[in-house]
This record gives sequence, structure tokens and C-alpha cells, in this order.
Amino acid sequence: MRVHFIQHEDFENPGAYLDWALMRNYQVSFSKVHLFEALPANADGFDMLIVLGGPQSPNEDRINFPYYDPQAEQRLIQQAINANKIVVGICLGAQLIGASFGIGYSHSPHKEIGNFPILLNEEGLKDDNIAHFGHSLTVGHWHNDMPNLTNDAVILAASQGCPRQIVRYSPLVYGFQCHLEFTQAIAQDIVHHENLPKLSTEYPFVQKAEDILTFDYQVMNNALWVFLDKLTTGNA
Repeated sequence: MRVHFIQHEDFENPGAYLDWALMRNYQVSFSKVHLFEALPANADGFDMLIVLGGPQSPNEDRINFPYYDPQAEQRLIQQAINANKIVVGICLGAQLIGASFGIGYSHSPHKEIGNFPILLNEEGLKDDNIAHFGHSLTVGHWHNDMPNLTNDAVILAASQGCPRQIVRYSPLVYGFQCHLEFTQAIAQDIVHHENLPKLSTEYPFVQKAEDILTFDYQVMNNALWVFLDKLTTGNA
């Protein structure tokens, strides 16, 4: 299995996604666009594309983020989808999947930062790749926006703050607005980059720093690894 990551910022790193790929001895490659690394020319060089999050949006101009080319990423996503490659998008990555179909993205009803439950709906509980999450699983969040839906897309999970937490675009393509890859190191990055004392008094779904830093991320990481194993081995 050849896994390629698109990373937009050093502080939005792949966390448990990378841990999984390394534990499985998969071949790993990166496009660290924040370091001006190039995207793959096409989808021939990987079997799985994982598009990570970032503070950008899918229609961002290049003034604030000169290293970020959302149109190029959307073209690569569509090439991967058309080539029947596995594609997983996280946060911004999920929004880019939706945008790659020409349907843009949307603002979430609420800002979410921290760890809050997602609830699987009937479709989610029938999806063998995520059914092991159960009716409810506490996962990481760090977003303002959410992905849009194609006619074939199926919402599998929602949270109190966001109605589109997990979206299945096809059997090989999943968008996660939530972050099951969070680790203690990523938790420290969240606290470093966000004004949590101010935000936690203004927004109902923003946690305090101490709650984010002391949370045990292993349960969500384990759930993510099972999902990835099912997604990859079931479509090998």
C-alpha cells in the first residue's frame, strides 16, 4: 500500500494516520505544501490519498497562503477518485473532496474545538467501515466549516455542533470533518494556536485548554485504525 499525504501546515500533522501507515509498514510519501513541496503530477504513484486539514478554505486565494493551490488539490483528488484510489479527507481535506465535485463547501453552524461526541445515524451504523464506532464516539474537532454533499454522498455521523461529521462519497472516498488522528502532541498545537480562554466563553463547543490537554486520545485513534484497516483491506 502506497499512502500519500497532503499536509497544509506543520501544526496540522497526520498524527494517528501516519502512525497507522508506519505500523502497517506501508510506503509513505508527503506533499508538505506549507514547505512549497509539489503535489504529485497524477494519481499513478499512490494507492491511497489522505488530505489533511488546515486554516484555509477550498476557495482560498493565494494572497494569504501563497503555497496553497486548492484548485490543483481538487484536480488531484478527482484524478484519484476516477482512478479508483482510496481517498480520505480530514477537515479542510473533506471540504476539498466536496469542492472537487464542483459543489463548494459550507460554514458549519458552530465552531468546534476540542473533543466532543459524534453520533452515527442509521446509515453510519450500517457502514461496515465505521460501524465499530458505535452509536456515539468522542472525537477531536477543530473547524469552522464543513463539506458539501454530492447527490450520491451519504452522511454517516453528526455532532451537536455540525450536521456533517462523516460523509461517504463512494465506497472508496470518505470525508471526516472530525479529527480521529488527534494525539497529545496535536492537542498542544491546538492550545498554542487558539485563544481558548476567550473562545470557550463565546462558543458552546470550544473546550478549555486543560480539558484538551488531559484527554486520552487512544480510544479515537484505535477506532481510526480499525476504519483504515477495513477500508484498505476490504478494497485491496
